[in-house]
Formats: sequence, structure tokens, C-alpha cells
Amino acid sequence: MEPMSWRDRVLGEETLLEQLNGLVSDAATRRAAALREGVAELGTVADVARELGRSWQAVDQALKRDERKRKKASKPDTSTTE
Repeated sequence: MEPMSWRDRVLGEETLLEQLNGLVSDAATRRAAALREGVAELGTVADVARELGRSWQAVDQALKRDERKRKKASKPDTSTTE
């Protein structure tokens, strides 16, 4: 059996990276939803952070990243090639 060429290996790894990036993105979205639920239950980002043993900045940044991602996804594509 011949070993895979470097081109095929690169393509395979790029495909794997795309899949992993999708999984990471999905996990971040689910995590942000859980963090929002925690804020609704406990009252503040700081309370959620304290409960999880994280800094409030880390929790706040995770929520903001998700919000930016959601806004970007909900914007219609205004660029045209006409």
C-alpha cells in the first residue's frame, strides 16, 4: 500500500480542522446559552463567574462573542455581484 501524498494529507487535515472548528463553534454557542441561563437564575455575570470559579471578564467575553456571532449570522448578506 502506497503512503498518502503530502497533498492528500494536507487536504485530509484541512477537512478535519473544518470539522473541529464547527464542533468548537457549536460548543461555544451551547456554553453561552448555559451562561445566559445562569445569569437569569443568579442575577449577574459576576455571580455566575463566582459560582463557576471563573473571572467575570471570562464569562462576559464568552457572552459577548456569542452575541456578536448571533448578530453576524442574523444580518442578511447585502453584498451583490450585479
